[in-house]
Amino acid sequence: MEACSVARIMSLGHLDLRILHKLLALSPGSHMKFRNSPLMETDTMVQNSPELPLDVLIDIFALLEIPDFIRAGSVCSAWHSAYTIIHSQLEQYRRRQTPCLLYTSESVGDNVACLYSLAEKRVYNITLPDPPIRSRYLIGSSHGWLVTADDKSELHLLNPITGQQIALPPVITIEHVKPILDDAGAISKYELWDDLDVEIHDLDKLRDCLYFRAFVFPDSSTGSYIVVVTLFPYSRLLFARVGDCKWTLLPPGEDYQQCIHMDGLLYAFTRTGQIDAFDLTGPTFTRNVIADEMENHIRGMDGWMYAVQAPCGDLLQVCRGAEVTEDIMLETDKIMVYKADMSAKKLVKINGLRDHVLFLGRSQSQCLSAEEYPQLKTNCVYFTDDEAFVSRYKNNRRDIGILNLENGNREEIASKLWCNWPNPIWITPNITRMNMGLYN
Repeated sequence: MEACSVARIMSLGHLDLRILHKLLALSPGSHMKFRNSPLMETDTMVQNSPELPLDVLIDIFALLEIPDFIRAGSVCSAWHSAYTIIHSQLEQYRRRQTPCLLYTSESVGDNVACLYSLAEKRVYNITLPDPPIRSRYLIGSSHGWLVTADDKSELHLLNPITGQQIALPPVITIEHVKPILDDAGAISKYELWDDLDVEIHDLDKLRDCLYFRAFVFPDSSTGSYIVVVTLFPYSRLLFARVGDCKWTLLPPGEDYQQCIHMDGLLYAFTRTGQIDAFDLTGPTFTRNVIADEMENHIRGMDGWMYAVQAPCGDLLQVCRGAEVTEDIMLETDKIMVYKADMSAKKLVKINGLRDHVLFLGRSQSQCLSAEEYPQLKTNCVYFTDDEAFVSRYKNNRRDIGILNLENGNREEIASKLWCNWPNPIWITPNITRMNMGLYN
């Protein structure tokens, strides 16, 4: 393989030149030479530029977005060595990743997901394991993992960057679901029980009326993840750790709309403004009411409610309102942000996000610092469609865009690239792989 030089690393194009100048100790004149010269114009620059020590390469690679990081690892043997070391010691990989839009397209195969990079304004096609991604429902996304429901209504964790897929506990371990067996002893249908009635569902139809939303949170006790699912019809919560053999229903409580994980506790938010906390680390799980009702809570008629923790630690609640268009579609037209004053038990409206950015949709809500994500637009909200029963409207146009909180203007993320189904969703790339041998 050819030598790997300072000039070749400049071809990545997305690394801040000030960082490069500091890491490579280049003179100001050399710094300008790399910035102003067409990198691949001649071979002379590449051949005459100094090769980089492994420790310097590692420092640089640790600052790359994942697409650049993966590409860099395939350039030459020295770069691949730096890539391998970081991949095996992920604590060295310090770059905060910019969220991407994951969707499917008719122009690629059923097993292919498309990843639109907001940082690079380009699309990557990723082949995923079976079952085909186009046959799945996308229930949630957090920390680089998708939660999907297949055509038997079984849930999976899927990391689209690594391709790792993990089966979550069987759906029949959910308290309200019972299997119906055929003559051969195979599951042919499901019974779904509630307090008043029982319904019979085909294997692929149960997911339409069972799963509302899913969240993935790091589990500090195991170094793995906890998956929390909100169930229809009463929006109750259940959870499982990676490796569990069954789902655990959390103590009575209902109408939960959002969940976040802060300071080792699971906080759940109801439609009426109540905030409950659950400690999932002990042998038993109790529900503690943190606030029985916020004074001016976000009501269903106001719009969708989201809960998110700001980088400074503040708890925010967000109201997303929509108007009905001429073609009878819901389209986001306003977003209001509130700080939760827990001592006064009320929401305090704040005037925009200033130097922050919000991501809303079926994924875990995020509030990011625009300074750390310079490719994003400050004081803006990036949103995807968030219909509760979205599977009933598979052919509907999706409500996806960017809303500027300063002037209320709405713009498109890109010219329409996606299929309307499964619903596009935000995901933050993550190169972590779980060692499933620890959980077997």
